[in-house]
Amino acid sequence: MQEELKKDVAVFRFSVIAELVGGRKLNRGEKEKVLRDKCEYVWDIPGSGRTHISRSTILYWVRMYESGGRKLESLCPDERSDKGSLRAIDEDTIALLCNLKKKHSEASLPVIMRIAREQKILPADFKGSRATIYRLFKKEGLADSEKIYPDRRKFESLHANDMWQSDCMYGPYVNVDGKMRRAYLFAIIDDASRLITHAEFYLQQNLDCYKDCIIKALSKRGLPKKLYVDNGPAFKSKELGYATASLGIALIYAKPYQPEGKGKIERWFKTVRMQFLPLCNDALTLDALNTKLTDWFNNEYNNRIHSATNKTPYVRYFEDIQLINEAPKYMTDYFRKRVNRKVDKDRTVTLLKRIYEAPVELIGKTVTLHYQASDSSRVEIFYQNKSYGMLVSVNVNVNCSIKRNCNVTELISKDTPEISTNTKNENFYTGGKLFERRN
Repeated sequence: MQEELKKDVAVFRFSVIAELVGGRKLNRGEKEKVLRDKCEYVWDIPGSGRTHISRSTILYWVRMYESGGRKLESLCPDERSDKGSLRAIDEDTIALLCNLKKKHSEASLPVIMRIAREQKILPADFKGSRATIYRLFKKEGLADSEKIYPDRRKFESLHANDMWQSDCMYGPYVNVDGKMRRAYLFAIIDDASRLITHAEFYLQQNLDCYKDCIIKALSKRGLPKKLYVDNGPAFKSKELGYATASLGIALIYAKPYQPEGKGKIERWFKTVRMQFLPLCNDALTLDALNTKLTDWFNNEYNNRIHSATNKTPYVRYFEDIQLINEAPKYMTDYFRKRVNRKVDKDRTVTLLKRIYEAPVELIGKTVTLHYQASDSSRVEIFYQNKSYGMLVSVNVNVNCSIKRNCNVTELISKDTPEISTNTKNENFYTGGKLFERRN
């Protein structure tokens, strides 16, 4: 206890017992009346939240004063003999709590206490305060104030499109067919200029939504050298990694539970919450919300001088326009899904419950199909990293009326004898190609 507070407590205690230790000795009736009045009085006790004093406490202070030579110092509170220890928690519980804190070092104190109750480390009726647990962790060197932080340094890319930062934020509820549904904001910011390359609200926070966002950003602003993203499920996929690698973009993941690395996009999300969302009505549709968002970040945010660069994001970005690599024309082809299939003996492969006709030379081979789930007409077939073109759906009625090509049969099995007749040749289309039939 601080020395100043000790003195205040001693003075207060003396003011309480002054009538009982004064020069005139009280008879029994007078003493009891003084004690009763003091027990009923509402006190402002230094260093304590209590407002009443019991009879036994007052008499204890009197004995302290008398046995201490009637000196004020004798009324100063003593230091606790168990100072630094936790009387409300036994040693086994302390050890379990410390192990729990070490396991969840980044978790907050309320979360640690909740987990401790769920795991029955702390009883459900535990009355100790958060301050008690905090003192325990501090004593053991586990408190945040005792933690040694890693060497983090403020950084900024040298040129526009050197690095983009991207993340997802929980957005407001929007009106979807009369029902209110949560919207999620995917956004991408250029690290050097702070330009929002694209941002959009979606009804889900999955890979397909993020693909739509990143494709629009790349189409508008060219190819970044690095893409710095979160560890969420929308970003952790082989499909995204393959697409970015094909485009020459290094995909970098932030360390879990360390949002400091994505400080610029996190700071922009804060700006959205503070400056944009208050301007939106609660009953907006998703399209209306995105229209307002696009107008806001294009015409207001990207045109406003940024405190870190002292330039508008547009001006800073276009200073490096000569360094920006333009995105390929067919951006969606880089973000297609990929799946392996074996070509059947009838030259067909099945994808999304549709049957496609493959080139005859791939019969029996395991091929890779590149496709967009939203566009079943563009399915490209690859074998050993070589493209064999786009597939077309099988028309079984047309195939029923077409005689089989003996040359095709020869490709299927060299042991099959060649069939030859003198009938006239016949041309036909199948699989989008022109063939000459020799019957």
